[in-house]
Parts: sequence; structure tokens; C-alpha cells
Amino acid sequence: MLALRLLNVVAPAYFLCISLVTFVLQLFLFLPSMREDPAAARLFSPALLHGALFLFLSANALGNYVLVIQNSPDDLGACQGTSARRASCPSPSTHFCRVCARVTLRHDHHCFFTGNCIGSRNMRNFVLFCLYTSLACLYSMVAGVAYISAVLSISFAHPLAFLTLLPTSISQFFSGAVLGSEMFVILMLYLWFAIGLACAGFCCHQLLLILRGQTRHQVRKGVAVRARPWRKNLQEVFGKRWLLGLLVPTLNVGSESSKQWDK
Repeated sequence: MLALRLLNVVAPAYFLCISLVTFVLQLFLFLPSMREDPAAARLFSPALLHGALFLFLSANALGNYVLVIQNSPDDLGACQGTSARRASCPSPSTHFCRVCARVTLRHDHHCFFTGNCIGSRNMRNFVLFCLYTSLACLYSMVAGVAYISAVLSISFAHPLAFLTLLPTSISQFFSGAVLGSEMFVILMLYLWFAIGLACAGFCCHQLLLILRGQTRHQVRKGVAVRARPWRKNLQEVFGKRWLLGLLVPTLNVGSESSKQWDK
């Protein structure tokens, strides 16, 4: 349990460090390296468009990250104690999290990168956090590849060029042909690629469970759920204003199940 609580502190610090490093590289390395095209209008310069798109992705990723932490699932403390109290709880959608030391409604899993449980109130923000984190990482990887291609005069036209970049760069780094800053960017490329793919896979898996009306906790326990239209399952998590949530980080109003429990 001590190791889990330590991970609950280290993982958010790791995510925030990666976010800070990514922001610094974008602001002080990638953006200045983009030359303005004299033929293009100043309003649509490559650096300005790149910066605006990166800020949009980063703001949504960090905004939903904060909302996941703020919108903790309902703490059903009344479910602890006598068997009569536990019988009144909406089982099997409740679960006691040992890390958070509380009973949460419609528990999905405990996310160590946010240090919080994912459940009824913050599921939408968690899915959007995974989506925009994936897009921000993959977009940063593309910008980093363009920077390395220009600085080291490397062509990525061949499909295996990215896979062979790391071992080739390591040997060149020790021989002095690659600078330390350039080697750091190359290492970040692979980190962005790994985090981007992991978040994209997790987002797709979570969306599939939402369409089925299931949670990861129910899948692990083998709990059967009632069949409902996928549109209703999707609306229960994302609400009627789902388009607004895709554009700006907004509060999750909670699912229908949480509202029924509150009543």
C-alpha cells in the first residue's frame, strides 16, 4: 500500500514534468526554428499557426487533467459499516478504493497519473484528457521530427528512418557529431510517441466500454450489465453538450446514475 501511495505522488509529478519540458521545447526551440514565409500573410505564418494549435491541444489536455482531479467521484461513506447500509448502495457500480480510502459511485479504475479515482463525475474529463494528451504528444513528435530533420539534415522519407534514428544518434552523440540538446530532443521524440500511442489506445478502450455501458471494474469482476442503446450510454457520460466539451474544458455534470443516487 505504501508503494501505491508513493506512485500516486510520483506519477502526477512525472506527468507535469513532461508537460513542462514539452512546453519549453515548443516555445524556445521548435517555434523559433520556423522561418516565416515572405509570400505568406503574417496572420497565417507557420510559427503562429503551429503555436495556436499546440496551445489549443495543451490547454484542453491540462484543463481536463485539472477537472479530473477536482471532480472526484461521489464518496459513498454510508456504504461502509453495517450490512444494512451496504445493501442500500447501488451495487455493483460501487467500489472501495484502497488508495483513496473511499467508496466511489460507478467506479472505473484508479488513475495514478491524476492521483484520483475515475467514476461518475469525471469520466468525461478523463476520456478527453487521454484524447488531447495523445494528440498533443503526437503533434509534438511531428514538430520534433521536423526540427531534427532540418538541424541534422536527416530524411524521414523511408519508413524505417524513425526506428533507426535512436541507435544511429547514440553512436553519433558519443563521437561528438550530435549535440546534447539534439540528443535530448531525439529521446523526447520516442517518449512522445510512446505516451501518445498509450493514451490513444486507452482512450479507444474507454470509449468502447462507455458504448457498452460498462466500466473496467465491472469487466474485471465479470458483472453483466443491462443492454441499452449505445447512444444513451454515450449521452450518460458526455451529456447533451458534448461538442462544447470537445472544444474547451468544461465541468462534467455527472451521469444519470449519480443524479439518481443523490435523490
